[in-house]
Amino acid sequence: MRNRKILKRLKLALLIPIGIILVYFSSGNPAFVERVYSNGIYPPLGSMLSKAFGILPFSVAEFIVILVPAALIVNTVRSLISKRLIEYLINILAIISIVFFTFIGTWGLNYYRMPFADIAGLEVHPASVYELEDLCRDLIERANILRSSVSVDRSGNVDIPGSSRDILNNCYKGYEAISGIYPELGGSYGQPKPVLLSELMNYTGICGVYFPFTGEANVNIAIPESTLPSTASHEMAHQRGFSREDEANYISYLACSAHPDANYKYSGILLALAHSMNALRNADKDSFIKLAESYSEGARHDLKSIKEFWARYEGPVERTTDRINDTYLKANNQKDGVRSYGRMVDLLIAEGKK
Repeated sequence: MRNRKILKRLKLALLIPIGIILVYFSSGNPAFVERVYSNGIYPPLGSMLSKAFGILPFSVAEFIVILVPAALIVNTVRSLISKRLIEYLINILAIISIVFFTFIGTWGLNYYRMPFADIAGLEVHPASVYELEDLCRDLIERANILRSSVSVDRSGNVDIPGSSRDILNNCYKGYEAISGIYPELGGSYGQPKPVLLSELMNYTGICGVYFPFTGEANVNIAIPESTLPSTASHEMAHQRGFSREDEANYISYLACSAHPDANYKYSGILLALAHSMNALRNADKDSFIKLAESYSEGARHDLKSIKEFWARYEGPVERTTDRINDTYLKANNQKDGVRSYGRMVDLLIAEGKK
């Protein structure tokens, strides 16, 4: 009986090569993935998962991330004591196989869908420094205007009315508005969820995490409030099947810009501005310095506050997390790794041209 169970678990390991074959086929057929999976299988599956787990007021994903490593340590010690290490390793292999195949089926194939530029009808081409300057100038003007309309506290920091959960719960309005232009961004999903251990999460440098097994968009609520709507909207883009980080950033900007509340609009513009100005600084530092002088006092205050906030949490944990995230992105069809965030600027420039 025991040998039969071990054999059954070994058979589960076949899910790994099956998953790899599925990924290999998908990587060469983005139009097929877009039509059959991203616009066919995934939307009802992702919606069902996020709504089912969305009933609970807390993040199930957060508890899984905490409990699984603890259970792994306990069971490893037990297997060593009982001298059943081989059987234990077979069980681990079976679990890994199931998790890998489930990840591919519930969300992972979205990494191989068509680029959002193609879906949105944007022509992305290498841009000149002058085009990048124009983009930054436009974003600064918009940021300066919106900054005068946002809510601030006595210290001059952005202070959006309501609790953190209220802010997250209202992000859907931006997606409702933008789905009229891009139907692929529509659909009904569970609300983003605040992470209970957000303060500890700061040390990893992570603002949010989408957990495909539960369909939950998890948001670090200890970050500066000016970035909270754009962070939540980024994770909501993942929830809607857009897995690439650079595209999720751009979609977050679109959703926030379409939001009826100026606080949300400003958060999206601030996200786009930070990425664009970073790109300009690398391309032409003199132009960067000149344009940075045109920030309004409020926008300058916010960008400085965000930079100082993250500087407080820099350290070995953040660097290790960054390397892990980089490896994960490269393993999922994002060859630039964490640098893929910079390609958001190309989409912004293409949007300006259109």
